[in-house]
Amino acid sequence: MAVMVSLGCFGQGNSKWARKNNPNYDERKFSYGFLIGLHSSTPSVEYSDQFVTPDFDTLYAVHPDWSAGFSLGFIVNYRVTEFLDLRVTPKVGFYEHKFRYVFTNEAPLEQLAETTMVEMPLLAKYKSVRRGNLRMYMIGGITPSIEASGKKDLEASSEALELERFNISLEAGFGFDLYYPLFKFSPEIRYARGVMDMLGNRTNQFGQPLQRVTVNTVTLYLLFQ
Repeated sequence: MAVMVSLGCFGQGNSKWARKNNPNYDERKFSYGFLIGLHSSTPSVEYSDQFVTPDFDTLYAVHPDWSAGFSLGFIVNYRVTEFLDLRVTPKVGFYEHKFRYVFTNEAPLEQLAETTMVEMPLLAKYKSVRRGNLRMYMIGGITPSIEASGKKDLEASSEALELERFNISLEAGFGFDLYYPLFKFSPEIRYARGVMDMLGNRTNQFGQPLQRVTVNTVTLYLLFQ
């Protein structure tokens, strides 16, 4: 028991006198930085009434697949209070959306919709008390985005699955602020759930069986400020 008490007192002493890196960093009204995001996304599909008609009696199912991608962006952070920040992180995201059409009488057909999205997350960041050089936080908000590659205009096809160019997502996640002598590094995990129907062409063989397509994404962000 005496040994445990001694170790506890020693640990508290170390924590108390541990050197804080950038001790006044979070007192800045505005701070800036950049981010790298590594994400995995998958569409969610809802079937239309056409799916159960004789025209599609050989179509067994439409299976969305998870696909990897990445994003790059900037950080503009505004300090509201000691524990609350407002943040804007304009970024460009590169996505692949895969759909597998499974038939009862033939091999599956793959459809790939590639998009380059300009995204503008508007986020609120709620922070815990700083402990030494570590601080935990929760973050959430809304992200409007628009497709910017122009591929739809250049490569439009009546025989391919198309997605709309505009989307809105609700986001929530958590992360850790790690303070270093020259910068702050924050690994963060965030989940985004699309709320807009992204289904484009509904008249071809790939669009008719579907009623609604939304996109869900899990992202690991590496933020540097």
